[in-house]
Amino acid sequence: MYSRRIVLWVTALLIAFAQPCLAEQVDSGVPGMIFDHDVPVTMTDGVQLRVNIYRPEKSGRYPVLMLMGPYGKDTSMADAPAYKTSWGKLIAKYPDLCRKSSCRYIRFEAPDPERWVADGYIVIHADVRGAGASPGVLDPFSPRETEDYATLITWAARQAWSSGKVGLLGTSFQAINQYQVAALQPEGLAAILPWEGAFDQYREIAYYGGILNVAWEFWWTHQVVPNQNGNAQTPLVDSINGGTDTGAPLAPDVLKQNRVDPVEAFAQHPFDDTYYRQRTPDASQIKVPLLDVANWTDWSTAGYRFAASKGKWLRIQTGDHLTPFYSDEALALQKRFFDHFLKGVDNGWEKEPRVAVQIRRPNGTVWRNAGAWPLPGTRWQRYYLDAANASMAPGLEHLASAQKSYAGLGDELTFTTKPFSKETEFTGPIGVRLWVGSSTADMDIFAALRLIDPQGRDVTFIGNSDPNVPLNLGYLRVSHRAVDRTKSTLYQPFHPHVASEPMTPGRLYPVDVEFTEPTSIVIPRGYRLALTIQGRDFGYGPDANIVHANDYPLPDAHNSGLFFAAHPNRDAKLYGGTNTVATGRDHASYLLLPRIPR
Repeated sequence: MYSRRIVLWVTALLIAFAQPCLAEQVDSGVPGMIFDHDVPVTMTDGVQLRVNIYRPEKSGRYPVLMLMGPYGKDTSMADAPAYKTSWGKLIAKYPDLCRKSSCRYIRFEAPDPERWVADGYIVIHADVRGAGASPGVLDPFSPRETEDYATLITWAARQAWSSGKVGLLGTSFQAINQYQVAALQPEGLAAILPWEGAFDQYREIAYYGGILNVAWEFWWTHQVVPNQNGNAQTPLVDSINGGTDTGAPLAPDVLKQNRVDPVEAFAQHPFDDTYYRQRTPDASQIKVPLLDVANWTDWSTAGYRFAASKGKWLRIQTGDHLTPFYSDEALALQKRFFDHFLKGVDNGWEKEPRVAVQIRRPNGTVWRNAGAWPLPGTRWQRYYLDAANASMAPGLEHLASAQKSYAGLGDELTFTTKPFSKETEFTGPIGVRLWVGSSTADMDIFAALRLIDPQGRDVTFIGNSDPNVPLNLGYLRVSHRAVDRTKSTLYQPFHPHVASEPMTPGRLYPVDVEFTEPTSIVIPRGYRLALTIQGRDFGYGPDANIVHANDYPLPDAHNSGLFFAAHPNRDAKLYGGTNTVATGRDHASYLLLPRIPR
């Protein structure tokens, strides 16, 4: 006998699939495109989310591209305070963008519907529960939110104008939730294209190496909460009808009850527990074709590496995570992928190289295709650290023992190679093994792999969220040093992050620093590599001696990449001790690099 809960769930599901489109049809202003605004779709618990539907005027059944996010399906990127900088960079990069489209419907990190509808696609953009016009509790990446997405996908696949095939497209937030919902295998889902989205909710979002990432507080406060459903004080303007698109006003105390602050939730869950496992997809259940577009700085090759899909492709690029998404080259790539899997077009996609990587140089980049990841022929090379003279080099397994100490919250240790005598390439995952100790019961390790030019300047690169980043960044809270060897590889340790093991002051411990993403660099003759170890955020200040590969200005921030560690859980008494790195003989510390033979 079915339980009452199951009967109610099935009844709500049937209502959701049977309901008509109660659309407010708006003149799109775009020839050949119909715009259905604020269409209600009922979820399994009876809550109605709101979606925008952009579809061809010519009758027929078309494949659907869908995305679901918290930023406002009706919020113009050009006018919203939180997105004006991004919009300015986008238009500066592609000044003719709005000559190919009216740009009226471009939303933050979302595809431009005009450029898809014209090629026979329907685009559906949904406000997540609790955001914009969709009521309910705003709880990013929650199981409830993922279930909503699955309901929307199947609803779209069953509409009269749909071919029954749904693909997912979007960047950042709208890439992360693609992995989540794909693991539920909803009816109608035919392919996904997550563009620079994280996969592991603990290791890539909440905690880096076991250290809480409070950078999300800025995202939450400036980009998400302003668009909360019921927020009468929102600065965001409804670009379709004017005014606001956040529904009926709610009292401040009700608004607070209707949202779950992610950083507060992260702080309450310092270990990789059920909270994160409910939000990290079961990769074995992701079986649809996927194209994972990753970035050398943050987010993420994990979806490609772990998904069970037989048809999966990986591209790793440089640059920020927004402007490349809107380039003509990106649009052509996206359309080739979806034309093949949603329309059945025989365009040779199946012969597309499984891996394509954008190899970085100090003066530019070049694309390279490969059949697997890491790249075939990779030779793993250890650069051994020597604390006696702050150097590192290959082939020094039998160095004399040495130690060097530094203040946990102030100083740093940097180990530098000799100038390279010939051009050398390193492309792939990296690792750092250190022997460390502290005068306290714990320590945080912030590691930065840097490229130094012949004039002694740091060469920086454009990162996912920062225009000046080093080659790579790694993190580890030493009390989280335990490694699961069954899930680890030579180049990628897997820390379970399920318990804290305090250090004994003065004792040395071997630790493997966690790097979530790989790197790529062709090092010219005369350049050097440097590995910096410290106990605080790594970053470049306005007075840093750097040269950017693309002449970007010096930043004001003092942290690099999508990470910031300042938080009350960084107790100075615990993490501000005197830290020590040991090298040589029984305490061999090294940097593991993926050398690509010429």
